[in-house]
Amino acid sequence: MPVSARLPSLVTASLLVLASCGPTVPDSGAGAGYSDYNSYLRQREAAAAARPDPIVPPGFSTDVVGAAIDRADGAAVTPSQPSTAAAVIGAAPTVPSTAASRPRGNAPSNIREESGEMAAVNPSISDENDFQAVSQRETIESDRQRIEQNRAQYVVIQPGALPTRPGEQGPNIVDYALATTNPVGTQLYRRSSFGVGSSAAKCARYASPDLAQTEFLAKGGPERDRLGLDPDGDGYACAWDPSPFRLR
Repeated sequence: MPVSARLPSLVTASLLVLASCGPTVPDSGAGAGYSDYNSYLRQREAAAAARPDPIVPPGFSTDVVGAAIDRADGAAVTPSQPSTAAAVIGAAPTVPSTAASRPRGNAPSNIREESGEMAAVNPSISDENDFQAVSQRETIESDRQRIEQNRAQYVVIQPGALPTRPGEQGPNIVDYALATTNPVGTQLYRRSSFGVGSSAAKCARYASPDLAQTEFLAKGGPERDRLGLDPDGDGYACAWDPSPFRLR
C-alpha cells in the first residue's frame, strides 16, 4: 500500500490514542461526590435537619430585654411589656418616668431643667443668676426699694483701741521704735566698759531680740543698761533693729 494511502489511517489512530489519554469530563448534572443533583439536594436537607436547635436560656424574651434597656435609659415601660420583666432579669422595679420629667444628661433625679439651666428642686438654693427667673418676679421699683433698705441697714463700725492681753503691761517695743530716729550703732547713751565682753552670753538667754529689747526697756532702758544688753549705747539691745517697725 502506498504511503499516501496509509496517512489518513495513521492520523486517525493517533487522535484516538490522544483522546483516550485525556481526563474524563464529569457529568454537569451531578455534584461533587454525587451521582446526580437530586442526590446532592437530598443529602443537604438531611444534614440541615440533623443540626441541633440553638440553645435559648430559660425565661429569655426580647420583650424582657427591651424592658431592661428602657429602665436603664430612664424611658417609660410600655403596657405591652410584661410586668414580670424585672423579676426575670433580676433588677429592681423602677417607677416609670416620662420624657418631660427626665433630667438632662447624667443629672441626679432631684434636678430639673428650668429656664435653660439645671436648677435644683430646693428652695434654699438661689436662682439670682437666672435672668429669666429674676425678671419674672423683680422690677425696677423693687430693686430701688431693696437698695434703700440695704442703705438703711448699713452700719459703719469705727475702729477702737486694741485689746490688752493679760501680762502685757510692760513697755511696747513698737511704740519705742516709732519714737526713735537714730540708726543701729549710733551711740546716744553712755555705757560702762565693765562687763562688755559678757553681753553676747547675756543676749543668748533670750529667745529673740524682741524679748531682749522688751526686758531692756523694762529694766530702765534706754538710759540705763542694768542687764548689759546694750554695750554700744544706741538704745537697742542684742542687735534689735527698729527699722521694720518704722516701715509700717
